[in-house]
Amino acid sequence: MRETDALIQETLVTEELPSGLRVSVIPRPGQRRTYATFATYYGSIDSHFRLPDSGHTVDVPDGIAHFLEHKLFEKPDGDVMSDFSRLGASTNAYTEYLTTTYLFSTTQHQDQCLQILLDFVQEPYFTAENVEKEKGIIEQEIRMYLDMPGDRLHSNLMRALYVGHPVRLDIAGSVDTIRQITPEELYQCYRTFYHPSNMWVFVDGDVDPDRVIAAVSDNQARRDYKRQPPIPRILPEEPAAINQERIAQRMPVALPMLAIGYKDPVADLRGPALARRELVTDLMWSLAIGRSSPLFFELYEAGLINDRFGAQYEAAPTYAYSVLSGETRDPDALLERIERGLHNVHFDEEALERHKRRNRGQYLALFNNPGQLAYAYNSFHVRRLELFHYLDELDGITLDAIEERFHQHVRADRRALSLIEPEGAER
Repeated sequence: MRETDALIQETLVTEELPSGLRVSVIPRPGQRRTYATFATYYGSIDSHFRLPDSGHTVDVPDGIAHFLEHKLFEKPDGDVMSDFSRLGASTNAYTEYLTTTYLFSTTQHQDQCLQILLDFVQEPYFTAENVEKEKGIIEQEIRMYLDMPGDRLHSNLMRALYVGHPVRLDIAGSVDTIRQITPEELYQCYRTFYHPSNMWVFVDGDVDPDRVIAAVSDNQARRDYKRQPPIPRILPEEPAAINQERIAQRMPVALPMLAIGYKDPVADLRGPALARRELVTDLMWSLAIGRSSPLFFELYEAGLINDRFGAQYEAAPTYAYSVLSGETRDPDALLERIERGLHNVHFDEEALERHKRRNRGQYLALFNNPGQLAYAYNSFHVRRLELFHYLDELDGITLDAIEERFHQHVRADRRALSLIEPEGAER
């Protein structure tokens, strides 16, 4: 399938292979850097699931998706990163709540880099010895996260907002859960979630789409995959109510850090419905407390926030929440002023159109940054959104929709607080 956006003059070529793998390419003649990702719809929240072939229920330790991501870089003859380095390319990977993504970026040897990416992600190598060694490495990483105030601010907020949904757990798991992981569990998760039917490839660069798709197809053909049905994920029923109103922690910070979260119950929203909710909510926060809003100016002039304060919304089919966060000299005063300001907020048509224009500009700017474009494509894909349909959804948002969304979402009974206080500060 070849789709061209007339406004931005970009083309997206997509083909689904017999194995079930989706391959998407944006050809960019003259672009110096090629950026490619190989992603799986498998993230930190997927610790409980049913095997798609037998229906057998599986429970694995929290943090196993992130652990598996680390282990795929290790091979019997060394580390994959050195293979990319010899070709002048860089590589990385990351695990999120919903997905795990492997990538490379290069200005040369694109074909060879693509083959390395495809091969190492599809050829796991787990032994009792290398798994035990990795546990020590990841334990150090977890302990590092425990010492990072920004990470603790978000993690504590998730625990305050959510009662049972695994989005409340740290992506890397805990020291205790990591110690429980076995090579057999890694292979079982790999065989389940790293099947091509649950994965996709995205390439952005000065490449021939047909050649890229043919190369991926040939690589898949060597592996004799059979299509796999969707993987049933098992998640606890999450109440609309928050878990607790406030979590505070003391850490070595210069200023207190405050995060205000609003839980947003969702009912398996996907595709255009999820896209509209995200767009409406993002615009709502931009109008209510964005940098150009009267409320932001008031808080900034009062010295209660700095220019790093911001609001963001994250939504997926089984969870959604907003976070307003930043440093502040007086958390209680900031919370009181925000509550009062939101109670008196006024939305107007002119400001909405101005923010729509800003969002259009940000969307167009994605096509000048291969890394950000790939991230956006992957985020859209797992939520069943189409990259080129973003502007159509944006244009359809009305002021009435913004106001309705505000009254639906900004509710005191679904608000929780996370606070990082300086060590030694008086309560």
